[in-house]
Amino acid sequence: MKIYSAYRFVSLWSLFFAISSLSISNALAQKNISTDIQKATEVFLQGLSVEQRNVANLPFDSEWRFDWHFTPRQRKGLPLKQMDASQRQAAMQILKTTLSDKGLAKVEAIIGLEQVLRQVEKRPENDTYRDPENYAFLVFGTPDSKLPWGWRVEGHHLSLHFTIINGKIQFLPSFFGSNPAVVLPGYVQEGKQILKEETESAFRLLASFDEQQLAQVIISDKAPYEIITSNSRKVNLQTREGLSFEKMTSSQQAIFKELLNVYFSRFHVTLKNQALHRISQANLNEVYFAWMGDQRPERGQGKGYYYRIHGPTFLIEYDNTQNNANHVHSVIRDLTDDWGEDLLKAHYEAAHKK
Repeated sequence: MKIYSAYRFVSLWSLFFAISSLSISNALAQKNISTDIQKATEVFLQGLSVEQRNVANLPFDSEWRFDWHFTPRQRKGLPLKQMDASQRQAAMQILKTTLSDKGLAKVEAIIGLEQVLRQVEKRPENDTYRDPENYAFLVFGTPDSKLPWGWRVEGHHLSLHFTIINGKIQFLPSFFGSNPAVVLPGYVQEGKQILKEETESAFRLLASFDEQQLAQVIISDKAPYEIITSNSRKVNLQTREGLSFEKMTSSQQAIFKELLNVYFSRFHVTLKNQALHRISQANLNEVYFAWMGDQRPERGQGKGYYYRIHGPTFLIEYDNTQNNANHVHSVIRDLTDDWGEDLLKAHYEAAHKK
């Protein structure tokens, strides 16, 4: 009995040590990437003229930090069209430091679709509505290892936001869209499908459910025309609907985790691991999958489908209904920490205690 108790004590201590080591390792990894992002942003700002810096750099407490959208419009910040080659390279280096290779490729592909839309809509090469150079970079505050600061890049179908405080990073909200979802025959980049994994993994999960599960998963036969939360500053979607992770089979859970991984793999591996760890800590069993609309990925008049993944701490929405179900919008939101609100609260509370 004493031997068992001693063994149990050692095992528990080993487990505690392993968890503690993992937490320390994650904290160090996040500190390293925050330093890299800070350095890349400093290089970007240093390479700008005074006039450009006044456009590209606003105070951290600016209300523009929360003003975001994914439609074509004139945006706050310095667009690519107003940068020279070296400045563009510096701007893209911030993205390269923050995202994974896969995420960066998606960003570049989304920007590239503006050329496709020019052809589809028969617009001239110098058109400024469908404009691959109308993607603006904006830094909030002064890049610092301890004080709050942030940055974003935004343009048509792309809106990425990052808040950094004392080596900790929040990278939501995050919007990726694609129009067309699949480039049709006869146009440049024919067959291109930027959000293919986000689509195929979800349909694979949907196809795995039996009739009883589908009765819970499908909450409407009609898909909404747009993601429900749109570009709201704060998510107002209280009720989690659909089928919970807990009620899925082990094989379905594996597909579900794969789908989650697709979304968070857009980001640097440290940020991806940070997000997935937080989801698990908040209880993965309480994460729900819901579906609306068609159950097959077909294009055409009246076609369309929507799904969402809704947990205690986060929300993912995917919608493909516009342009005859060939126009995708997808977003990831943090239900408590969009724009680093939880990080800021903890930072100010710690400063107040001092």
